[in-house]
Amino acid sequence: MKAPLTAAEMVQDLRARLDRQEEWLAEERDVGAALRAAILPEPGANMDLPTARIAVRYAPAVQPRGDSTPPPNLAPPYPPPPYAALGGDWYEATTLPDGRVLLAVGDVSGHGMAAIAQMAQLRHALVGLAMTGRPPNRLLAWLNALVLNRLDDTIATVIVGLLDPATGLLTWAQAGHLAPIMVRDGQARQLRAPRGLVLGASPDPPFTVSKVRLHPGDLLLMFTDGLVERRDRDIGEGLELIMSAAEKIGHHDLDAGLGFLIDAAGGPSPEDDTCLLAVGVLGP
Repeated sequence: MKAPLTAAEMVQDLRARLDRQEEWLAEERDVGAALRAAILPEPGANMDLPTARIAVRYAPAVQPRGDSTPPPNLAPPYPPPPYAALGGDWYEATTLPDGRVLLAVGDVSGHGMAAIAQMAQLRHALVGLAMTGRPPNRLLAWLNALVLNRLDDTIATVIVGLLDPATGLLTWAQAGHLAPIMVRDGQARQLRAPRGLVLGASPDPPFTVSKVRLHPGDLLLMFTDGLVERRDRDIGEGLELIMSAAEKIGHHDLDAGLGFLIDAAGGPSPEDDTCLLAVGVLGP
């Protein structure tokens, strides 16, 4: 029979476990940063157009330190992989051959490597499909077919917009995603969403498009639900917080404005990552 540990041995064992926990947490941070950098553009990878500024931001879920399970010695329960808390939120902003700008924000269900891999496939597929010049509702139909035929047991939400910088016309469609917020003359409102269904829910969903012309001074915000959803409040309350904060954002520093929105929402979500995309239309 094994002799009980002495007090000194218990302290030494505890210190060893704490050291292993610190190593595991450091590895978790490193892997998360590497995965994000490999899939999404760098934070602050913004775009300046002759008539508008576009800023993007990714905010990973920030869990309280005590929520992480330290790795055991060599016995179960084994810790979750270091990427397990990462979700499938993503954004895209790129200029197309015809001069229009593709704007998109999406969210793949689940967490971990499966969600990250599926998010990468959807994002890259959308960019390729958008090169055809087809409207956003057609792009969503193609993405839906991809999810149904290649991404098993997956559902995803996404909003896709095509912005003509010369005219300010934004044509957009959504697949079960929160509609954008527009700020005009200091007043924020959520745009009325066209018909759409989450990707992967039906083989023939009814995607339609909506159009809005952005005016000089307008601000358009696309975002994933991690910005507004919390367990301790209704999503409507989160939207109200963001709309109120959006009315205070200036066009001179959109990147700082996105940080302000995250702070206004209560900081990064402890349960879900967040992506934001802002379009600030310049004045005459």
